[in-house]
Amino acid sequence: MKQLKTILTFATLLLSLVFTPAWAISLSDAKSQGLVGEQLNGYLGEVKSSPEISALVKSINSKRRAAYAAKARKAGVDVNIMELRIGERLIQRAPTGQYVKSPNGQWKQK
Repeated sequence: MKQLKTILTFATLLLSLVFTPAWAISLSDAKSQGLVGEQLNGYLGEVKSSPEISALVKSINSKRRAAYAAKARKAGVDVNIMELRIGERLIQRAPTGQYVKSPNGQWKQK
């Protein structure tokens, strides 16, 4: 019985490692499905929240934060200025149908 439990546990772990990447949603899919959107501060926001979307947003925003800081240092400006500049560009470039956060804090579809 103990051996069967060990085998089942191992099989479950193995299957979760094999199939987990297939369940992860990409940024472009999340945007096209209206789950995330661009904000004026240069970071992604959750339009519809779930643990998977929260993890995606956190990961992308962490990478963006590092990139903004590097660009700000190189340009000799405060990181807040870089965030706002890039945020404006991301909102302008967002395709029709994707969500963006308006200055009043409401999500709207472009």
